[in-house]
Amino acid sequence: MKRFHGIIFLVTVGMVSCDQQTTPQKTGEESLQTYPDSIYELNAIMNKDKLSLASKRALERNYYQGPEWFISFEESDLKGDFAYEPGVVRRDPSDVISVNGIYYVYYSKASGKTYGFGTGDPEKKVFPWDKTEVWYATSQEGWTWKEEGIAVGRGPAGAYDDRSVFTPQIFTREGKYVLVYQTVKAPYVNRVKNQVGMAIADSPNGPFVKLDAPILSPSDDGEWRGEEDNRRIVNKQGSFDSHKVHDPTLLYYRNKYYLYYKGERMGERNTLGGREIKWGVAIADKLEGPYIKSEYNPITNSGHELCVWPYDGGIAALIITDGPERNTIQWSSDGINFEIKSFIKYGPPAAGLDQSVDNEKGPLEALKWGLTHKYVSYDEQYIRRFEGRGPAMNP
Repeated sequence: MKRFHGIIFLVTVGMVSCDQQTTPQKTGEESLQTYPDSIYELNAIMNKDKLSLASKRALERNYYQGPEWFISFEESDLKGDFAYEPGVVRRDPSDVISVNGIYYVYYSKASGKTYGFGTGDPEKKVFPWDKTEVWYATSQEGWTWKEEGIAVGRGPAGAYDDRSVFTPQIFTREGKYVLVYQTVKAPYVNRVKNQVGMAIADSPNGPFVKLDAPILSPSDDGEWRGEEDNRRIVNKQGSFDSHKVHDPTLLYYRNKYYLYYKGERMGERNTLGGREIKWGVAIADKLEGPYIKSEYNPITNSGHELCVWPYDGGIAALIITDGPERNTIQWSSDGINFEIKSFIKYGPPAAGLDQSVDNEKGPLEALKWGLTHKYVSYDEQYIRRFEGRGPAMNP
């Protein structure tokens, strides 16, 4: 319900700014709710009978919360095979897992020039993550990494994953190592609708065996307009994930499997927060599915690459890049209804977290260190390390 109130409030703000000269009573002279005196003092509001809209937002949106969830980040280059390599794309690192004292990470890898759409040659790469496969690397201490090889390759011609497999996430449970990842079936055009695949192994080194069918697909409720290969032209946009389902991330929560993902909408618009990007969740009783999308989707108003972790009986999320609530850390007590806990300056793109840490030590324990990626150019990207710093964390 808080989210809906927020939307109504933003509309009200717009009305006030356009009409404030003729209707000064709309600037917020009366309080909609009474708070304890201590809350007014924390927000530096000395006259609670005369509230600006800024003061009302501070009260209604809990801006007086402490710094327990506030964090900043530093990034560093890595050694070994994760050092910058000309002409190579390594990106979208998964979370890091520790097995017998060795760290493992999975990521997208490709090489070759990116041409974009409209070349007339369907074999030319259209994105840096086109014609990628999922590779993996190991490290003794998280700084020097050795590339071990392919974990999940592209499927045979005609398969749902024959063009590209990328943006993996690792999940472990009951001795199984599970990779979930995005897939694209050829040809890679603007209007292609990707899916999510799954592969399972008994060892972090594989072999990873793919499921025969994808576990998640875009919602089939939008409608393209005409035959032009243009993702902006639609008769009907449909759901938040009517075009693409990206960045799958699997958690075991409340005795079920929660598959979090980013949705992209057909005919995607720009809003006051930039790109029209939101997250959803699909839930299954069994690892292999079926995964049923939550009736409450979308569960965020913003975000890009997924970054979620369990904490205090709920699920925390680092939400960056796109949308009106970008660069926030949020938390949900039920894995679906998220509330903003802090506003941060910046978050590492495609953050892969260390799954071996004890998340319950604090709300930001999961963000103490991890992996991210950096663009040098469209055709040169590499994996780096990030470390978190915050008032509530050890320096």
